[in-house]
Amino acid sequence: MRFKKPAFAASNAPEAQAALRELTKRYGNAKADADVIVALGGDGLMLQTVHKNHKRGLPIYGMNCGSVGFLMNEYSPNDFLERLDITEAQAIHPLRMKVKTASGKSQTALAFNEVSMLRETRQAAKLRISIDGIVRLEELICDGILLSTPAGSTAYNLSVNGPILPIDAALLALTPISAFRPRRWRGALLARAAKVVFEILEADKRPVSAVADHTEVRQVTEVIVAEDASVAATILFDPDRSLQERILAEQFVTG
Repeated sequence: MRFKKPAFAASNAPEAQAALRELTKRYGNAKADADVIVALGGDGLMLQTVHKNHKRGLPIYGMNCGSVGFLMNEYSPNDFLERLDITEAQAIHPLRMKVKTASGKSQTALAFNEVSMLRETRQAAKLRISIDGIVRLEELICDGILLSTPAGSTAYNLSVNGPILPIDAALLALTPISAFRPRRWRGALLARAAKVVFEILEADKRPVSAVADHTEVRQVTEVIVAEDASVAATILFDPDRSLQERILAEQFVTG
């Protein structure tokens, strides 16, 4: 058996807390000597668990006890260790965001889903975008923009009409949010190794926040984003519900 000592993490939702009690009663709840982490909740809880535990090098298995569960497996307390034994592993790499603020401070953060820039006031954001040292868009006026990993392409990126990326695609999705000028620009697909620089134009008049998953930095003046291949998290999926299959199936949803 691959895994014998699960450690459980649960959201505050009643369903997740009930699942935590049931699974702990049946299988225990390992701490320092765990060999797998089990997240009980929705995709938000899974993302939090990945951020908190990726340095431990333990795989993470999610079971859906929330409202959104694209990264989660179906919940069932029965034959739990046997289910873990036949799971398929998927490694994901985050984006690393480096920002400069109007006060001159610098900050970094990781994003396994996406890095987004969002206007802070009624004034639209005005951005200049460079890819690998070349200015590709001199001026974008918009509510915001995001750069998404394949794993995050079905999250915020999809809700703003960005493309869904296969999990093994060597691509990132650059997607505008309510672009005003140029009005017809719909974004771009970038090589996964691309280095993207966002310059905030008229930052005093048009303040912008930068968000890497759960980390928000306000009043930024420059945001640099690139994949950090040295960091990885491993997510486990039931064999009939792999992340690859879910992303493929999502592209054929018609209703």
